[in-house]
Amino acid sequence: MSVWRVYSLIMVEFIAEYSIFCVLFFRKLAHRRHFWVRAPLFIAAIFALGIPVAFLYHIPLGNYADCLGNTVWGRVLIYTFLFAMFALFSWRCYNERFTKILFICSMAYAAQNLAYKAYLIFWTIGDQCGWYNGWGSMFTVWYRLMYYAIFLTLTAAIYFLYIRRTMDKLQGNELNTKMLVIVVIILAVTVLLCSLEDVNFARLSVERENHFLEPVYYALRQTGNAFSVICCLVILLLSSKAIVENKLLQELEYLKYTVRQGEMQYRISKDSIERINIKCHDIKYKLDALAAQGGISPETLKDLRDSISIYDARLETGNGLLNVLITEKSLYCEQNGINLSCMIDGEKLEFMETGDLYCLFGNIIDNALEAVKEISDNERRVISLVVKSKDDLILVQEENYFNGSLDFEDGLPVTTKSDKENHGFGMRSLRMIVKKYGGELNAYATNNVFHINIIFSRPRKTAETAEP
Repeated sequence: MSVWRVYSLIMVEFIAEYSIFCVLFFRKLAHRRHFWVRAPLFIAAIFALGIPVAFLYHIPLGNYADCLGNTVWGRVLIYTFLFAMFALFSWRCYNERFTKILFICSMAYAAQNLAYKAYLIFWTIGDQCGWYNGWGSMFTVWYRLMYYAIFLTLTAAIYFLYIRRTMDKLQGNELNTKMLVIVVIILAVTVLLCSLEDVNFARLSVERENHFLEPVYYALRQTGNAFSVICCLVILLLSSKAIVENKLLQELEYLKYTVRQGEMQYRISKDSIERINIKCHDIKYKLDALAAQGGISPETLKDLRDSISIYDARLETGNGLLNVLITEKSLYCEQNGINLSCMIDGEKLEFMETGDLYCLFGNIIDNALEAVKEISDNERRVISLVVKSKDDLILVQEENYFNGSLDFEDGLPVTTKSDKENHGFGMRSLRMIVKKYGGELNAYATNNVFHINIIFSRPRKTAETAEP
């Protein structure tokens, strides 16, 4: 096989391998318009521009080297050009910021290089042990078949062990620029070292590439391969860490937002309920006046009093915020045929900030309401909420029926909504609030009853001033 055909095959293989990993990494990102027209055209353009790059290997460089492809900087230039093409074309296919595209392309490149270097470790061991000596004239065919089989196996392993788990967390995630810079720098160093290693060990090879007569060359080659694998693993682990950290920051921002909204909603609800109570009292006095004048029958008076009694009801929990919240939710439950049973010692929760307290109990009750609304049996449309203290502990317990089944992940129920990326924050925000105050949250389901148990340690000041 001519040198031109060898280098052309190398370019085709690299572009195909990199394309596979890009497809796997980009599989869940938002598409631009006409994606299914753009993508095939861009892939064709990458091959059309990439294959001629093999000619760069033949550019003579005087006495320094045979050609550009046999120099470290020549190879760095070639593979940087291919990487830039992939990043640019991917950006035109996917509706994402270019920084995110660059980040994912770096991950895909690291994964491709990881699979290739892992294969080289296996290949070099076999070559040193003489496993391939009998291949004879079929050497190239058997080499390609073994290479493709092992590479595809490694690709599948990387997908199931890393890509599928990591990329599911990337949707809607704005990446940390600092982590992006670190990953790109490490990737650039890896490309440089790999090019340095490949060029120099190609010159030390005898008969064919990666075949060495000197054991020391074999040891150095394997050390370089192992180092490359480690660098690629570091890149992928750092990338995963950046994604997870940004997802946590996203959830933290959502929690702060919900707490602010809780504080605002509390003020609105408090004002509304106070206005309703005032109006109810006014209506009662007017009804009494009408009854005294004989302008209304006793039966009609009773019906009217019963109609407004629900709006005049006010549960006393010992905590002003919980009074407002429970009253508000009780009105909704009454209108929707739901029985909300509460036994709450709200004084024990005075240590919590207003927004956190509203967000915590608002989410607990709202999640329960969403579950029991789907139940047709009136006897099971029940929500039980208890807050009590025992010794130096404060216990919050909630129970409600639900239909269907619940799956749990990391101790929390997985949202039943189809859009799992944009839902399910409620339960996670509960845990974050509980952790903020040093508490523990436990959620589980038995016999179609969902349970939440929260335990707080009573703040020292509260414990010391409590009555014996």
